[in-house]
Amino acid sequence: MGDYGRPLEFGHFLVPNADDPLLDTARTVDRLGLDLIGVQDHPYQRRHVDTWTLLSMIAAVTEHVRVFPDVANLPLRPPAVLAKAAASLDVLSGGRAELGLGAGGFWDAIEAFGGPRRTPGEAFGALAEAVEIIRAVWSGEHNLKFEGEHYRLKGAKAGPVPAHRMELWLGVGRPKGLALVGRAADGWLPSSPWATPDRLPEMHARIDAAAREAGRDPAEIRRLYNINGTITGGASEGFLRGPAEQWVEELTDLTVGSGMDTYVLWPDGDQETQLRRFAEEVVPAVREQVSRERGAARK
Repeated sequence: MGDYGRPLEFGHFLVPNADDPLLDTARTVDRLGLDLIGVQDHPYQRRHVDTWTLLSMIAAVTEHVRVFPDVANLPLRPPAVLAKAAASLDVLSGGRAELGLGAGGFWDAIEAFGGPRRTPGEAFGALAEAVEIIRAVWSGEHNLKFEGEHYRLKGAKAGPVPAHRMELWLGVGRPKGLALVGRAADGWLPSSPWATPDRLPEMHARIDAAAREAGRDPAEIRRLYNINGTITGGASEGFLRGPAEQWVEELTDLTVGSGMDTYVLWPDGDQETQLRRFAEEVVPAVREQVSRERGAARK
C-alpha cells in the first residue's frame, strides 16, 4: 500500500445547520474552485435542514462543484428511492452528483424517527443489499427484481439514468464493510477522527485484498478523507492543527505514503476563513508537491 497514483481532488464538508449561511458558503466553495461539497445526513437532528433538499439547492446556485451526501443515512432512506433521488439530482445538475452511503448509527435517534434498529451484522447486511439495489436502479433497466433480508424489488422500473457515471462511496470502517468497498464500491469515505492515519494501512489492505479477489485493480477505488482540523498561523498543535505549511506536508504524505487522494475539509473555527486558507494556501501547494514527488518516484 502506498500511492495509488489517482488524481487529487479537494472539497468542503458542510454541516447543514439551518441558521448558517449554507448557500452563501456553497457559492464560496464554487468560486474558490474546489471540486466537491459533502453534506452530512442526520435527519433526526432538529437543527439541520434536510440533506437532499440542501444538495438540490446547492446544485441550483453553483456552476462547477460536485455535490454528495457525506454520508446518506441508509436506515431512513430506502435504497431504491435514494438511488432515484441521486440520479435525478445528477440529471438536473448536469452530472454533478455522487453518492456517499453509510450503514447508519445513532440507533436511538433513527428509531425515534421511525427507522429500524439494527445490530452491526444487520446494518452491514442492509448496506450490502443497498449497493446491489442502487446499481440496479441506476442501470435504467425494467422489471428489476431483488429479494433480500432487508430490501426487495418486485418488477420495478428504473429511471432516470444518471447523467454521468455516478460514483458510490461507502463510509465504513469495519472489516466486512471495507471488503464490500473492495468488491463493489467506487470509493471509500472515512473521516480522520476515527480513521486516524495510523489505521489507514490496515484498512487499505482489506479493501485491496477484496478488490483483487473480485478481479478489480485497487487503484480503481477512490480514497476520500473527511479531514477535521484547523489551519493556524502559529506552531503545530498536532495532526492537521497548525500552519498551512504543515497541512501541505501532511496531506502530501497522506497521498504519496498512505494512499488517500480526495480531501474534504471539515474545519474547526471560522468556516469562511478556514475554507479560503485551505483553497488558496493548501490546495495548490499540495497539488504541486504531490506532482513533484510522483515525478521524482518515476525517475
